[in-house]
Amino acid sequence: MPAIVGVAQVITLGSSSVFHIGDVYKIMPLSNAKTFSGAGSFNTGESLTLRNDQSSTNGYDSDGIDQGIMLNA
Repeated sequence: MPAIVGVAQVITLGSSSVFHIGDVYKIMPLSNAKTFSGAGSFNTGESLTLRNDQSSTNGYDSDGIDQGIMLNA
């Protein structure tokens, strides 16, 4: 069934975001990221106490290519 859409105002879109209005068969955002972080990097809370005396993050990646995003289903 066709969609009837009124006014839409888009202020900003990120590099891997999807803006969709109306009917669609498939939406495939293409984005990839690799994150290296040390101990306690993604902790959240109101009163958080961390102690990382000897923390080291190994960012070495031995493989040349990670999983591809082409033809993502």
